[in-house]
Amino acid sequence: MATEKKKSLKGYYATTFLIGLGFFTMGLMDPLYDTYVPIFLSKYIDSKGLVGTIMTFDNLLAIFLIPIFSALSDRTRSPIGRRMPYIIVLLPLSAVMFGIIPFAAIKTFWLLIIAVFLLNIFKQAVRGPVVALMPDMVPGEVRSEANGVINTMGGIATIVGTVGLARLMNVPIKINGQSFDNILAFPVAGLLVILAVILLFIFVKEKNGNYKEEDKEEKVPIGKSLKVIFAENDKSALFILLSLLFWFIAYQGVLPFVGLYSIDVLQTSKGTASLAAGMVGIAYAIFAIPSGKFAHKFGRRKTIRGALFALVIILMVIFAHNSLTLGQSQAFRQYTFWALLFLFGIFWVSVVTNSFPMLWQMADYKTMGIYTGLYYFFSQLASIISPPITGFCIDVFGFQSLFAFAAINMAIAFILMRNVHKGEPEDDSVEIN
Repeated sequence: MATEKKKSLKGYYATTFLIGLGFFTMGLMDPLYDTYVPIFLSKYIDSKGLVGTIMTFDNLLAIFLIPIFSALSDRTRSPIGRRMPYIIVLLPLSAVMFGIIPFAAIKTFWLLIIAVFLLNIFKQAVRGPVVALMPDMVPGEVRSEANGVINTMGGIATIVGTVGLARLMNVPIKINGQSFDNILAFPVAGLLVILAVILLFIFVKEKNGNYKEEDKEEKVPIGKSLKVIFAENDKSALFILLSLLFWFIAYQGVLPFVGLYSIDVLQTSKGTASLAAGMVGIAYAIFAIPSGKFAHKFGRRKTIRGALFALVIILMVIFAHNSLTLGQSQAFRQYTFWALLFLFGIFWVSVVTNSFPMLWQMADYKTMGIYTGLYYFFSQLASIISPPITGFCIDVFGFQSLFAFAAINMAIAFILMRNVHKGEPEDDSVEIN
């Protein structure tokens, strides 16, 4: 059986890679957006708090738009499939608005706000259908490995955006006789997104694209689908959603502050401070596929719980890192901190790569988008509530409390995962009656 599964996985690599182009577009836009939109906003706004509030647009919209459009795509019937109509319309619109942002920033504050707002509407609306496309087309027993491929593409896109395209921000272009920089990366990224959508549409054909007449009338009410998730005797879906809420609270609480921690505590330069978070991204890209293969062999639940336990230990070591290395050289303190964050990234990608396939395994074909939307609802909720809490902890208790807070939340997620009993490749999906 194991040999047959490996052979079938090889048969799905090309499909998974092509589907991953949709995820690649997100990985391409997100880091450029997070890095440079605050700079554009700071041209008009002095308050960093207000800039930060505007930067939560995407998270706030995601909470509402991802579940809604994921569920809508579940119920969509068209000759080209149920996800593809959203992908071929909303992703190009996202690319256009993304390319416009730096030009809007030159003009007026309100044009910039409108461009940012429209970008986030289109981008968050399409995120659910993009992600739900993979479990529609890849069998449950190989989804961990397939998700590893897709996460690797997202990691590569992050590296392309932050290392490659970001260099274009230093290239000046002339507009109406004036020279401007901080522009070129955005329209080039937008063009790459449109190219990815074209390739996705040409080469990926959703299965069951041609629905029978009786299938068009068969619609599962969204409320009934949600009731199945939360009222089922086996609470595995509920507990994995609660678990991911806490592990994302831990992650989203730490990541925005590791750069500041590097500068204020470890005394690194501003130019190298971003490498702290970069260590997590590099590990993410390298170990996404191996983590999927590991879970395929040893089980998703065991892999996630083991990774969560390791993350608790690593975060406690990082908590003690400053005190333990206080008498050492700045270089030693910096490199050991990066090494710990690289280790963090290895186990973090093991959690993220395998949690989505576990949740998908509990869904059926009709509710795949709803489960996808719920995943994003809980993860985006964490990204909204966590940074203010960790910021308050830093203000009151100092930077070290950041890692203690994260360790506690990872430990809670580890405990909650004890109540997850489904989601392995051999488990049957939920049936809606």
